[in-house]
Parts: sequence; C-alpha cells; structure tokens
Amino acid sequence: MWKIQSKVQALIKSWNSSIPKSSINFQFHRPFSSMDSISSPSRTISVFSTIPLPPGSDAADASGNSTLSRKPISLWPGMHHSPVTTALWEARSSIFERLLDPPKDAPPQSELLTKTPSQSRTIVIYNFSSDFILREQYRDPWNEARIGKLLEDLDALAGTISVRHCSDVDSTTRPLLLVTASVDRIVLKKPISVDADLKVVGSVIWVGKSSIEVQLDMIQSTEVALTANFIFVARDSKTGKAALVNRILPETEKEKLLFEGAEARSKLRKRKNRGGMWGLENGDIKRIDALLAEGRIFCDMPALADRDSILLRDTRLENSLICQPQQRNIHGRIFGGFLMQRAFELAFSTAYVFAGMVPYFFEVDHVDFLKPVDVGDFLRFTSCVLYTELDNPDQPLINVEVVAHVTRPEIRSSEVSNTFYFTFTVRPEAKANGNGFRLRNVVPATEEEARRIIERMDSEKMLRDLSKQSESG
Repeated sequence: MWKIQSKVQALIKSWNSSIPKSSINFQFHRPFSSMDSISSPSRTISVFSTIPLPPGSDAADASGNSTLSRKPISLWPGMHHSPVTTALWEARSSIFERLLDPPKDAPPQSELLTKTPSQSRTIVIYNFSSDFILREQYRDPWNEARIGKLLEDLDALAGTISVRHCSDVDSTTRPLLLVTASVDRIVLKKPISVDADLKVVGSVIWVGKSSIEVQLDMIQSTEVALTANFIFVARDSKTGKAALVNRILPETEKEKLLFEGAEARSKLRKRKNRGGMWGLENGDIKRIDALLAEGRIFCDMPALADRDSILLRDTRLENSLICQPQQRNIHGRIFGGFLMQRAFELAFSTAYVFAGMVPYFFEVDHVDFLKPVDVGDFLRFTSCVLYTELDNPDQPLINVEVVAHVTRPEIRSSEVSNTFYFTFTVRPEAKANGNGFRLRNVVPATEEEARRIIERMDSEKMLRDLSKQSESG
C-alpha cells in the first residue's frame, strides 16, 4: 500500500497551508497480491488534489525511501484525466509497469482461474461533502455532477476491475490486453449532486470465452443514482489474438441474476452482429415509407411541411480535434473514457440547440468501439437528433447519435471509429414556465436515415424490455 503523506507535507510546505485537500477513497475488497488471504481487510487509497508537486520536492514511500528513481506516475500515459483515473492507475501501478514493459518472451497464463464477483469488486468514494477542490472539479453550471467526467471515470474503473479479474498475479507471465468493446447501457436514475458524497461499486458480473461484462452502480444518499454496463474483450498482448479469460462463479442470488441478464444481452449482441435482428420485413419497409413520406414534403414542398417537425439533417452539429499524447491510455491508444466525454458534450450541445433549453441527461443507449484511435489522429465528431419520443408529455425524450470518424486527409480516407447513442429529456422548468413548450418531431430525408432511425428504435425497445425482465426477475 503506497503512502503519500510525504507528498502532502511537501505540498503544505511549498504551497499555502490553507489549500484544502481533495480526497477520494478506494476500497478494494480483494487485493491484487496472491500473498494476502481472502479474509484480509479492505484496502483504502486516499487521493489528494491534483495540484502538481513543486520542482525539487522530495517524494518518499512508506519506508522513507526516495521514490524519485521510479518514473512518476503523472508522466505515465493517460494520467491527467481526473483524480479517479490517477488513483486507479497508482493503485495498480505494478501491473501497469508489467503492461508497459512486459518480460521478454514471457509465456501466456498457463492455467485459467475461477474467480467470484467479490474478488473484483471495487468501491470508489467521492468525498464531495467535505472536499471543496474535488467538488469544483466535478461541478457543472447547475450544481450537479458533470456526466461527461463521470463517464470518463467509469471507463477507467471498469478497466481496473477487468484487470483484477484477468490477473493471474504471476509476474513471469505476459499480461492480457483488455480493450473496451462497447457500453451496453448507462442509465441515470436520479440527479447526482456535488453537495453529497458519491459511492461507486463495481464488479465483473459475466464472463465469456474472451469477453467480460462489468457492472457499476453509483450510489448517493443510499439510492442508486446511475448504473452502467461495460463490455471488455481480451487480447494476447504479443499476438493480438483473442485470449481466454479467467472463469467466474456467481455465489449469491443477486450475482446469479446479474449473470443471467448479462448472458441474455450477450446473445442479443451476437444476433445483432450476425444481422439476424435487423433483416427488413414487409412491416419495416412500410415504416420506412411512412417516415420518408413526410421527409419528401420537406424536400419537395417546404412551404407545406409540418411546422412541428424538422429534417434530421437540420439538427446536425460537428466538432473536431487532433488527438494529443496526454489523451492516451497505457497501451498508447486514445483513452476510451476521453472519447465518451467528448461525445457526451457534443450530444448535450445538440440536444440543447434542438430543445431550446438546457436538456437533462437520461441514459447512454449504446456505445460501439469499432476501431482504436491513435495519438495524432484527426478525429471528427458528428451528431444529430435521430428521433424524439413524445408519447409521454411529462418526459419527452431526445435521442442523439454521435459518430466519431478518424480522418486522414493525406490519403483522402475517413473511417468510423466509434458510435454513441445518448438520450436526453427536458428539465421540469421547461414544462412549468407555461409557454406551451413542445419538442419537434424529427423526420428523415433519405432511406439510409430512415433505416438508422428504425434500427435504433427497435434496438432500444428490445434493450429496455430485457432490462425490465431482469429487474422483475
């Protein structure tokens, strides 16, 4: 267990002692070391404010020995994002060192282990109520937590949990490369305030041959405020091929139910990948024709078009960036959590412009990580309102699609690297101000747009039905 007391003393000495400390507590229910017994107490890691150490300050470990000979973790890839990602990677720095510099010609893991969900369970505590610096880092203009920043943290935490499950605690074998494949669903159940402490609990709930599902719950004031499910795939760090991962053995009834729900979602993903779910039938063709009928009026007779509708293409926004070295993860690729944060912010802006007032985040419907993004890539994010759901006047929904393209002007190519689907609603004050607020209906102008709308509608309905079945079961 690393101690950072000396770092704090250096900060206090070099900076004004009145600067408050930011702290986040991490509790690992089962430590990484194979030398510790199952009954060992939980570990807690305190993380302080991200104010950098001044030049010349002396860092020391728990034994009083200087740690300056070890490469500072702040200089490792991807360490700038948030106090949470920094603390997570510090906690598993020994594994990171092996990932960054694996033993030459190290053999793969020789025997798969069977682990329980409790062995990967990790708890993160944000001390918002007592920590001013931490609160300011996560506060949005409406005194709620920044969802985009939390998404970044969730991806980092899910990655840590996956590493813990796949680790064989044998320093002589080469570690697996774990990559975020997709996010099945992230649902915000209640607003997350920065005035009260926030706890995140996560563990592996399902394992396939080379894939892992991690579920994370954010809890505030004893209530679950947000749930998230991340899918990771394992690759051999030397060959790049799919690698087998440690088995999982659910113990409690809840763990068994979570495993069954994840198994059903895995089958759903396989059906989608095979194209079996989205084959066009007569009913789908009729739905496409119905969507296009109104779109043709906009294109051919705009003066006669429905004033309560808008073309999909007229809801678009776009931004772009060059991917910087500071945005990479330990594998040298652009950190998936960073991409999610940027996509969320564009989706939020898209819903804001569309609705005409500040939107309220509802859920992440689905995220696909199709291709890795490298440092130096020219990344373009394009967004649009795919469709709206107006059946419930108390909670109208805005479904936003964000697509990330890796663009290479030198060779005139552009490839889709990620797709994101976010759902927003409007804040209660939108309906309370009495100005007759109403969201517009979105209509496609092309068959390709109509197909995308229908696929997302059907996919979302099936996922919601599956979620309800899991909760009732």
